[in-house]
Amino acid sequence: MELRQIQYFICLYEEGTVTRAARRLNIVQPALSMQIARLEDEIGRKLFERSQQGMRPTAAARQMYRTFLPIMRDFTHARDQLLRTDGELKGHVNVGMIASIAQGVLSDAIEEFAAQHAKVTITVTDGYSATLGDLVAGGQLDAAFINKPRRPLSLAVEHIVDEDLVLVTGSAHAHSLGQTVPLREAAMLNLALPTRQHGLRGILESFAQAEDIDLSPTYEMDSIVSIIKLVERTAYATLLPRVAVRNRVQRGRLRLHEVSAPHLFRQVVCVTHPRRALSAEAASFLEVLTRHVRGLSAPLRQPDTMRGDFPLSNQVAQTR
Repeated sequence: MELRQIQYFICLYEEGTVTRAARRLNIVQPALSMQIARLEDEIGRKLFERSQQGMRPTAAARQMYRTFLPIMRDFTHARDQLLRTDGELKGHVNVGMIASIAQGVLSDAIEEFAAQHAKVTITVTDGYSATLGDLVAGGQLDAAFINKPRRPLSLAVEHIVDEDLVLVTGSAHAHSLGQTVPLREAAMLNLALPTRQHGLRGILESFAQAEDIDLSPTYEMDSIVSIIKLVERTAYATLLPRVAVRNRVQRGRLRLHEVSAPHLFRQVVCVTHPRRALSAEAASFLEVLTRHVRGLSAPLRQPDTMRGDFPLSNQVAQTR
């Protein structure tokens, strides 16, 4: 089994078609097909099934991909380190982030990093905390920023920041809510929340259950963006991390209220593989990301017109 064959296999697995894989590898399609056929002969198992949608990986291919991807990434990192003579960073970084953090800090962090390291390419994957943790453990990601798991992980865990969860309402839909709202009162509003499958919902439920409070949202959806748009356009409210609504609050489209009894917060951590060294590129990008994520705890100033109490709207008055 040759290193080149493994490189070709990984590329075909990720691209899904011989045409795209050959273009990415800058080789002709027959050369790629020949190497894959030789690899299949060597291991005695079929790796791909040809279909109208492209090359569908078999169970053997999925197992092989999970096994060899971290090895190939380690090899690439080691090679890049040896070839680097001028201190310039060049290579690829794969990072995972839960969406509620990514939409608040990612663009600014990438802009800052790219200005200093233009030859580093970056792939950012979003998803549930548990899924991203599994991808780090399997070697598909260099690191991931996730909500702190309730159960211990077999990964290296670095605490990044404690971030408040706040009550969010639309600025165009008046609520008789002060700057601080008890969770029991917030739970009686018409709420739109993430589903129970979502990590944020688990955090909210743990706080609510400790106070014997029932969270019964009218709408449940996993898309944070969709929840925010719904709250912005209607009289519904939500409970979300401060960072998820930061930009819209500053533009006056949403307003937020601190939650008391109890104080709601989540712990954001960065997970990495304990036995796999980070490349210089990944370590440098994580440093920039960490600084931006820790900036989430900075106080957020709302427009003066959005402070204080507001008259109760007819729609929100009819709460459960």
